[in-house]
Amino acid sequence: MMSNRKMTVALFSNYLMHHQLPFCLEMVRLLGENYIFVATEEFDRERKTLGYEDMNSKYGFVLRAYESEENRRKAFEIARTYDAVMFGAAPEEYISERAKLNKLSYRYCERPLKDGRKYLLKPKKLYGMIKTDTRYIFKRVYLLCASAYAAKDMALAGAYINKAYKWGYFPQVKKYEDIGKLLLDKKPASILWAGRLLGWKHPEMAVTLAGRLKEKGYKFEINVIGNGELEAALRRMIEEKDLTDCVHMLGSMPPDRVREHMERSEIFLFTSDRSEGWGAVLNESMNSACAVIANKKIGSVPFLLRQGYNGLIYKDENEFYDLAEKCLRDRELRLTLGENAYNTIVNLWNPETAAQRIIDLSEKLLAENKFYYEEGPCSKAERI
Repeated sequence: MMSNRKMTVALFSNYLMHHQLPFCLEMVRLLGENYIFVATEEFDRERKTLGYEDMNSKYGFVLRAYESEENRRKAFEIARTYDAVMFGAAPEEYISERAKLNKLSYRYCERPLKDGRKYLLKPKKLYGMIKTDTRYIFKRVYLLCASAYAAKDMALAGAYINKAYKWGYFPQVKKYEDIGKLLLDKKPASILWAGRLLGWKHPEMAVTLAGRLKEKGYKFEINVIGNGELEAALRRMIEEKDLTDCVHMLGSMPPDRVREHMERSEIFLFTSDRSEGWGAVLNESMNSACAVIANKKIGSVPFLLRQGYNGLIYKDENEFYDLAEKCLRDRELRLTLGENAYNTIVNLWNPETAAQRIIDLSEKLLAENKFYYEEGPCSKAERI
Protein backbone atom coordinates (compact mmCIF):
# COMPACT_ATOMS: atom_id res chain seq x y z
CA MET A 1 0.00 0.00 0.00
CA MET A 2 1.21 3.48 -0.87
CA SER A 3 2.52 5.63 2.03
CA ASN A 4 1.16 9.10 2.79
CA ARG A 5 4.44 10.68 1.65
CA LYS A 6 4.07 9.26 -1.85
CA MET A 7 0.37 9.91 -2.37
CA THR A 8 -0.61 12.95 -4.44
CA VAL A 9 -4.03 14.48 -3.84
CA ALA A 10 -5.70 17.54 -5.40
CA LEU A 11 -8.93 19.42 -4.82
CA PHE A 12 -10.38 21.31 -7.79
CA SER A 13 -12.91 24.06 -7.04
CA ASN A 14 -13.84 27.52 -8.25
CA TYR A 15 -11.89 29.37 -5.55
CA LEU A 16 -10.62 28.73 -2.03
CA MET A 17 -13.09 29.70 0.71
CA HIS A 18 -12.81 29.93 4.47
CA HIS A 19 -14.91 26.79 5.03
CA GLN A 20 -12.44 24.74 2.91
CA LEU A 21 -9.25 26.21 4.35
CA PRO A 22 -8.91 24.13 7.58
CA PHE A 23 -9.22 20.89 5.58
CA CYS A 24 -6.67 22.12 3.03
CA LEU A 25 -4.20 23.13 5.73
CA GLU A 26 -4.50 19.71 7.32
CA MET A 27 -3.89 18.03 3.95
CA VAL A 28 -0.76 20.16 3.53
CA ARG A 29 0.37 19.12 7.02
CA LEU A 30 -0.05 15.44 6.10
CA LEU A 31 1.15 15.49 2.50
CA GLY A 32 3.26 18.64 2.13
CA GLU A 33 3.74 19.65 -1.49
CA ASN A 34 1.94 16.46 -2.60
CA TYR A 35 -1.34 18.26 -1.96
CA ILE A 36 -2.61 21.06 -4.17
CA PHE A 37 -5.79 23.13 -4.46
CA VAL A 38 -6.62 24.07 -8.04
CA ALA A 39 -8.66 27.28 -8.25
CA THR A 40 -10.45 27.46 -11.60
CA GLU A 41 -11.95 30.97 -11.25
CA GLU A 42 -10.84 34.38 -10.09
CA PHE A 43 -12.21 35.21 -6.65
CA ASP A 44 -15.73 36.61 -6.80
CA ARG A 45 -15.77 40.41 -6.64
CA GLU A 46 -19.13 40.51 -4.88
CA ARG A 47 -17.73 38.38 -2.06
CA LYS A 48 -14.83 40.82 -1.74
CA THR A 49 -17.27 43.67 -1.19
CA LEU A 50 -18.90 41.59 1.58
CA GLY A 51 -15.56 41.36 3.37
CA TYR A 52 -14.40 37.91 2.31
CA GLU A 53 -10.67 37.47 1.77
CA ASP A 54 -9.19 36.43 -1.58
CA MET A 55 -7.43 33.24 -0.46
CA ASN A 56 -6.42 32.18 -3.98
CA SER A 57 -3.41 34.50 -3.81
CA LYS A 58 -2.59 33.99 -0.13
CA TYR A 59 -1.55 30.33 0.06
CA GLY A 60 1.28 28.60 -1.75
CA PHE A 61 -0.63 25.33 -2.20
CA VAL A 62 -3.13 27.05 -4.55
CA LEU A 63 -2.66 26.76 -8.31
CA ARG A 64 -4.61 29.53 -10.07
CA ALA A 65 -5.55 27.75 -13.31
CA TYR A 66 -7.32 30.83 -14.68
CA GLU A 67 -4.23 33.02 -14.46
CA SER A 68 -2.32 31.79 -17.51
CA GLU A 69 -2.30 29.17 -20.24
CA GLU A 70 0.69 27.56 -18.54
CA ASN A 71 -1.25 27.19 -15.29
CA ARG A 72 -4.21 25.75 -17.16
CA ARG A 73 -1.93 23.13 -18.70
CA LYS A 74 -0.55 22.35 -15.23
CA ALA A 75 -4.11 21.88 -13.97
CA PHE A 76 -4.87 19.37 -16.72
CA GLU A 77 -1.63 17.54 -15.96
CA ILE A 78 -2.63 17.30 -12.30
CA ALA A 79 -6.07 16.02 -13.33
CA ARG A 80 -4.42 13.33 -15.45
CA THR A 81 -1.63 12.22 -13.12
CA TYR A 82 -2.45 12.69 -9.42
CA ASP A 83 -3.33 9.58 -7.38
CA ALA A 84 -6.64 10.98 -6.09
CA VAL A 85 -8.54 14.09 -7.14
CA MET A 86 -11.60 15.70 -5.55
CA PHE A 87 -13.80 17.82 -7.81
CA GLY A 88 -16.05 20.49 -6.34
CA ALA A 89 -17.41 23.47 -8.28
CA ALA A 90 -15.02 23.10 -11.20
CA PRO A 91 -15.38 22.83 -15.00
CA GLU A 92 -16.48 19.40 -16.20
CA GLU A 93 -13.58 19.22 -18.64
CA TYR A 94 -11.16 18.37 -15.83
CA ILE A 95 -13.07 15.40 -14.40
CA SER A 96 -13.92 14.22 -17.91
CA GLU A 97 -10.23 14.22 -18.83
CA ARG A 98 -9.40 12.19 -15.72
CA ALA A 99 -12.27 9.74 -16.17
CA LYS A 100 -10.95 8.81 -19.63
CA LEU A 101 -7.97 7.31 -17.81
CA ASN A 102 -10.26 5.68 -15.20
CA LYS A 103 -8.26 7.22 -12.35
CA LEU A 104 -9.57 7.58 -8.80
CA SER A 105 -11.83 10.64 -8.58
CA TYR A 106 -14.41 12.08 -6.19
CA ARG A 107 -17.36 14.30 -7.01
CA TYR A 108 -17.75 16.64 -4.00
CA CYS A 109 -21.21 18.24 -3.91
CA GLU A 110 -24.37 19.14 -2.06
CA ARG A 111 -27.74 17.74 -3.13
CA PRO A 112 -28.57 18.60 -6.75
CA LEU A 113 -32.36 18.73 -6.19
CA LYS A 114 -32.67 21.51 -3.61
CA ASP A 115 -35.87 22.72 -5.29
CA GLY A 116 -37.66 19.42 -4.96
CA ARG A 117 -37.79 16.01 -6.58
CA LYS A 118 -40.36 17.20 -9.13
CA TYR A 119 -37.56 18.97 -11.00
CA LEU A 120 -36.03 15.60 -11.87
CA LEU A 121 -38.98 15.04 -14.17
CA LYS A 122 -37.89 17.95 -16.33
CA PRO A 123 -35.85 16.53 -19.25
CA LYS A 124 -33.27 19.32 -19.05
CA LYS A 125 -32.57 18.63 -15.35
CA LEU A 126 -32.40 14.87 -15.82
CA TYR A 127 -30.16 15.19 -18.88
CA GLY A 128 -27.84 17.49 -16.94
CA MET A 129 -27.40 14.95 -14.13
CA ILE A 130 -26.84 12.10 -16.59
CA LYS A 131 -24.29 14.15 -18.50
CA THR A 132 -22.28 15.13 -15.43
CA ASP A 133 -22.72 12.10 -13.16
CA THR A 134 -24.46 8.99 -14.51
CA ARG A 135 -22.01 8.89 -17.42
CA TYR A 136 -19.30 7.81 -14.96
CA ILE A 137 -21.21 4.80 -13.63
CA PHE A 138 -18.49 2.35 -14.75
CA LYS A 139 -15.57 4.64 -13.89
CA ARG A 140 -13.63 5.00 -10.64
CA VAL A 141 -15.59 8.09 -9.72
CA TYR A 142 -17.12 8.25 -6.22
CA LEU A 143 -19.42 10.74 -4.48
CA LEU A 144 -18.43 12.78 -1.43
CA CYS A 145 -21.78 13.93 -0.06
CA ALA A 146 -21.83 17.48 1.29
CA SER A 147 -25.48 16.80 2.12
CA ALA A 148 -27.21 13.82 3.68
CA TYR A 149 -29.64 13.93 0.73
CA ALA A 150 -27.08 13.98 -2.09
CA ALA A 151 -26.84 10.17 -2.39
CA LYS A 152 -30.59 9.77 -2.92
CA ASP A 153 -30.83 12.65 -5.37
CA MET A 154 -28.00 11.21 -7.44
CA ALA A 155 -29.45 7.71 -7.27
CA LEU A 156 -32.65 8.99 -8.89
CA ALA A 157 -30.52 9.53 -11.99
CA GLY A 158 -28.78 6.17 -11.55
CA ALA A 159 -25.52 7.75 -10.35
CA TYR A 160 -23.11 6.65 -7.60
CA ILE A 161 -25.11 3.60 -6.51
CA ASN A 162 -23.13 2.12 -3.58
CA LYS A 163 -20.34 4.61 -4.34
CA ALA A 164 -21.37 7.46 -2.01
CA TYR A 165 -19.54 8.56 1.14
CA LYS A 166 -20.50 10.92 3.95
CA TRP A 167 -18.53 14.15 3.72
CA GLY A 168 -19.35 17.82 4.25
CA TYR A 169 -17.63 21.06 5.14
CA PHE A 170 -15.09 21.24 7.92
CA PRO A 171 -14.70 24.74 9.37
CA GLN A 172 -12.08 25.55 11.98
CA VAL A 173 -12.52 23.64 15.24
CA LYS A 174 -11.89 25.31 18.59
CA LYS A 175 -10.83 23.17 21.55
CA TYR A 176 -11.62 24.54 24.98
CA GLU A 177 -9.51 23.77 28.05
CA ASP A 178 -12.59 23.33 30.23
CA ILE A 179 -15.80 22.47 28.39
CA GLY A 180 -17.67 22.34 31.71
CA LYS A 181 -16.78 25.95 32.40
CA LEU A 182 -17.84 27.02 28.91
CA LEU A 183 -21.24 25.41 29.47
CA LEU A 184 -21.79 26.87 32.92
CA ASP A 185 -20.69 30.35 31.82
CA LYS A 186 -23.40 30.50 29.16
CA LYS A 187 -26.23 32.92 29.88
CA PRO A 188 -29.24 30.94 31.16
CA ALA A 189 -32.19 30.74 28.74
CA SER A 190 -30.20 32.43 25.96
CA ILE A 191 -31.20 31.58 22.38
CA LEU A 192 -29.35 32.47 19.18
CA TRP A 193 -30.25 32.57 15.48
CA ALA A 194 -27.50 33.47 12.96
CA GLY A 195 -27.42 33.67 9.17
CA ARG A 196 -28.54 35.73 6.22
CA LEU A 197 -32.08 37.03 6.64
CA LEU A 198 -33.53 35.23 3.63
CA GLY A 199 -36.86 33.53 3.03
CA TRP A 200 -35.53 29.97 2.82
CA LYS A 201 -33.60 30.41 6.08
CA HIS A 202 -36.84 31.31 7.91
CA PRO A 203 -35.60 33.71 10.59
CA GLU A 204 -39.24 34.64 11.25
CA MET A 205 -39.58 31.33 13.14
CA ALA A 206 -37.31 32.71 15.87
CA VAL A 207 -39.61 35.72 16.30
CA THR A 208 -42.78 33.62 16.27
CA LEU A 209 -41.19 31.32 18.87
CA ALA A 210 -40.45 34.33 21.07
CA GLY A 211 -44.11 35.35 20.92
CA ARG A 212 -45.27 31.90 22.01
CA LEU A 213 -42.74 31.66 24.81
CA LYS A 214 -43.58 35.14 26.13
CA GLU A 215 -47.32 34.34 26.13
CA LYS A 216 -46.56 31.33 28.33
CA GLY A 217 -44.54 33.41 30.77
CA TYR A 218 -41.04 32.11 30.04
CA LYS A 219 -38.03 34.30 30.78
CA PHE A 220 -35.55 34.14 27.89
CA GLU A 221 -33.53 36.13 25.38
CA ILE A 222 -33.32 35.60 21.61
CA ASN A 223 -30.53 37.26 19.63
CA VAL A 224 -30.72 37.38 15.83
CA ILE A 225 -27.45 37.92 13.93
CA GLY A 226 -27.39 38.79 10.24
CA ASN A 227 -28.83 41.09 7.62
CA GLY A 228 -30.74 40.60 4.39
CA GLU A 229 -33.99 41.11 2.56
CA LEU A 230 -36.22 40.20 5.54
CA GLU A 231 -34.63 42.57 8.04
CA ALA A 232 -37.28 45.30 7.86
CA ALA A 233 -40.12 42.77 8.06
CA LEU A 234 -38.57 41.09 11.10
CA ARG A 235 -38.16 44.41 12.90
CA ARG A 236 -41.85 45.15 12.26
CA MET A 237 -42.81 41.71 13.58
CA ILE A 238 -40.86 42.32 16.78
CA GLU A 239 -42.53 45.71 17.30
CA GLU A 240 -46.04 44.46 16.51
CA LYS A 241 -45.72 41.44 18.81
CA ASP A 242 -44.26 43.61 21.59
CA LEU A 243 -41.05 41.56 21.77
CA THR A 244 -38.42 44.32 21.91
CA ASP A 245 -37.61 43.34 25.50
CA CYS A 246 -36.65 39.74 24.60
CA VAL A 247 -35.69 39.69 20.89
CA HIS A 248 -32.64 41.65 19.77
CA MET A 249 -31.57 42.22 16.16
CA LEU A 250 -27.78 42.49 16.26
CA GLY A 251 -27.06 43.00 12.55
CA SER A 252 -24.18 41.47 10.61
CA MET A 253 -20.81 40.79 12.22
CA PRO A 254 -17.51 38.97 11.48
CA PRO A 255 -17.37 35.19 12.00
CA ASP A 256 -15.23 35.43 15.15
CA ARG A 257 -17.85 37.62 16.84
CA VAL A 258 -20.61 35.22 15.79
CA ARG A 259 -18.65 32.46 17.49
CA GLU A 260 -18.42 34.56 20.65
CA HIS A 261 -22.21 34.81 20.72
CA MET A 262 -22.47 31.06 20.18
CA GLU A 263 -20.15 30.47 23.11
CA ARG A 264 -22.42 32.58 25.34
CA SER A 265 -25.71 31.06 24.12
CA GLU A 266 -27.32 27.88 25.42
CA ILE A 267 -29.63 27.19 22.47
CA PHE A 268 -29.03 27.62 18.74
CA LEU A 269 -31.92 27.65 16.25
CA PHE A 270 -31.24 26.34 12.73
CA THR A 271 -34.44 26.89 10.79
CA SER A 272 -33.47 26.69 7.09
CA ASP A 273 -35.45 24.51 4.69
CA ARG A 274 -34.12 22.03 2.08
CA SER A 275 -32.40 24.86 0.19
CA GLU A 276 -29.63 24.76 2.83
CA GLY A 277 -27.18 22.43 1.10
CA TRP A 278 -24.94 21.84 4.11
CA GLY A 279 -24.95 24.66 6.67
CA ALA A 280 -21.52 25.10 8.30
CA VAL A 281 -23.19 27.13 11.04
CA LEU A 282 -24.24 23.76 12.49
CA ASN A 283 -20.61 22.65 12.83
CA GLU A 284 -19.77 25.97 14.49
CA SER A 285 -22.70 26.04 16.93
CA MET A 286 -22.05 22.42 17.95
CA ASN A 287 -18.36 23.23 18.41
CA SER A 288 -19.50 26.09 20.67
CA ALA A 289 -21.44 23.58 22.83
CA CYS A 290 -24.90 24.89 21.94
CA ALA A 291 -28.03 22.78 22.25
CA VAL A 292 -29.12 22.89 18.61
CA ILE A 293 -32.71 22.69 17.39
CA ALA A 294 -32.58 22.03 13.64
CA ASN A 295 -34.78 21.19 10.65
CA LYS A 296 -34.28 17.63 9.38
CA LYS A 297 -34.29 18.93 5.76
CA ILE A 298 -30.96 20.74 6.21
CA GLY A 299 -28.14 18.83 4.48
CA SER A 300 -25.80 18.57 7.47
CA VAL A 301 -28.40 17.61 10.09
CA PRO A 302 -28.77 13.82 9.51
CA PHE A 303 -24.97 13.47 9.38
CA LEU A 304 -24.08 15.53 12.46
CA LEU A 305 -27.05 15.23 14.82
CA ARG A 306 -28.58 12.29 16.70
CA GLN A 307 -32.01 13.03 18.09
CA GLY A 308 -31.89 13.63 21.84
CA TYR A 309 -28.17 12.89 22.11
CA ASN A 310 -26.37 15.90 20.65
CA GLY A 311 -29.29 17.95 19.32
CA LEU A 312 -33.01 18.12 18.66
CA ILE A 313 -34.40 17.59 15.14
CA TYR A 314 -37.84 18.75 14.03
CA LYS A 315 -40.02 17.73 11.08
CA ASP A 316 -42.52 20.64 11.07
CA GLU A 317 -43.18 23.96 12.76
CA ASN A 318 -45.30 22.53 15.58
CA GLU A 319 -42.54 20.12 16.54
CA PHE A 320 -40.04 23.00 16.37
CA TYR A 321 -42.02 25.00 18.94
CA ASP A 322 -42.54 21.95 21.17
CA LEU A 323 -38.85 21.04 21.17
CA ALA A 324 -37.79 24.62 21.82
CA GLU A 325 -40.12 24.83 24.82
CA LYS A 326 -38.92 21.45 26.09
CA CYS A 327 -35.30 22.60 25.80
CA LEU A 328 -36.01 25.90 27.55
CA ARG A 329 -37.71 24.11 30.47
CA ASP A 330 -34.81 21.71 31.08
CA ARG A 331 -31.38 23.26 31.62
CA GLU A 332 -29.81 19.87 32.29
CA LEU A 333 -30.97 18.74 28.85
CA ARG A 334 -29.48 21.88 27.27
CA LEU A 335 -26.11 21.29 28.92
CA THR A 336 -26.03 17.59 28.00
CA LEU A 337 -26.92 18.25 24.37
CA GLY A 338 -24.31 21.01 24.20
CA GLU A 339 -21.52 18.87 25.65
CA ASN A 340 -22.31 15.94 23.34
CA ALA A 341 -22.47 18.29 20.35
CA TYR A 342 -19.05 19.69 21.22
CA ASN A 343 -17.56 16.19 21.53
CA THR A 344 -19.06 15.14 18.17
CA ILE A 345 -17.16 17.91 16.41
CA VAL A 346 -13.91 17.67 18.36
CA ASN A 347 -13.69 13.88 18.18
CA LEU A 348 -15.16 13.06 14.76
CA TRP A 349 -16.47 15.75 12.37
CA ASN A 350 -13.36 17.89 12.04
CA PRO A 351 -10.70 18.74 9.41
CA GLU A 352 -8.07 16.45 10.95
CA THR A 353 -10.31 13.36 10.81
CA ALA A 354 -11.56 14.21 7.31
CA ALA A 355 -8.06 14.70 5.89
CA GLN A 356 -6.62 11.51 7.34
CA ARG A 357 -9.63 9.47 6.28
CA ILE A 358 -9.71 10.69 2.68
CA ILE A 359 -6.05 9.71 2.36
CA ASP A 360 -6.62 6.30 3.93
CA LEU A 361 -9.77 5.70 1.87
CA SER A 362 -7.95 6.64 -1.32
CA GLU A 363 -5.16 4.19 -0.57
CA LYS A 364 -7.72 1.41 -0.12
CA LEU A 365 -9.64 2.30 -3.27
CA LEU A 366 -6.42 2.50 -5.26
CA ALA A 367 -5.68 -1.02 -4.05
CA GLU A 368 -9.20 -1.92 -5.24
CA ASN A 369 -10.40 -2.68 -1.73
CA LYS A 370 -13.95 -1.45 -1.14
CA PHE A 371 -14.09 0.26 2.22
CA TYR A 372 -16.30 2.43 4.45
CA TYR A 373 -15.75 3.79 7.95
CA GLU A 374 -18.48 2.92 10.45
CA GLU A 375 -19.44 6.53 11.18
CA GLY A 376 -18.43 10.08 10.38
CA PRO A 377 -16.49 11.28 7.33
CA CYS A 378 -16.01 8.57 4.67
CA SER A 379 -18.65 6.28 6.15
CA LYS A 380 -21.38 5.00 3.82
CA ALA A 381 -23.93 7.60 2.73
CA GLU A 382 -27.32 5.91 2.74
CA ARG A 383 -30.08 7.06 0.37
CA ILE A 384 -32.36 8.94 2.79
